[in-house]
Amino acid sequence: MHNPTQLTFRMANSHDVPAIVALVESAYRGESGQRGWTTESHLLDGQRTDADSVAGLIGSGGSIVLLAEQGGELVACCHIERQDASGYFGMFAVNPLLQRAGLGRAVLAEAERIAKSTWQASAMRMSVIEQRGELIAWYERRGYRLTGETRPFPYGQPRFGIPRRDDLRFVWLSKPLAEVTA
Repeated sequence: MHNPTQLTFRMANSHDVPAIVALVESAYRGESGQRGWTTESHLLDGQRTDADSVAGLIGSGGSIVLLAEQGGELVACCHIERQDASGYFGMFAVNPLLQRAGLGRAVLAEAERIAKSTWQASAMRMSVIEQRGELIAWYERRGYRLTGETRPFPYGQPRFGIPRRDDLRFVWLSKPLAEVTA
């Protein structure tokens, strides 16, 4: 069993792109994603991300792709971005074989700490597909609240996935970072 206290965090660089894409795809799509609880394969087919998108996030100012490693092995990642006075949290993936071991909680906490200490962010925001009730509940247990904001799913843009249903949309969640130790 992997121990979240033995995680090493670092910022991604261009050499990490293939491993990040593989991790994100394994957590959200295809057969390997079905081993974990974060799969979206019941909602979407196609890709979750690609090398160009990940490389763009790594090379963008005010943007960090955070990697979590154990023993030199990539086990989780996320993207955090400065957006005005808030941080934005996305592209969150944990190796499906290691989910439910506390790794996700540790990565989220580190992302919040970085957003507060690096950008003095007052809140962390994210968008989640509305039909992902179990995932939304997981974030709510970590202090996130639905804001009431929604955004349509980008239908017709296969780089975001190929929808299996016609009622997808994103809901927004936010958490104040006042209590997060920088």
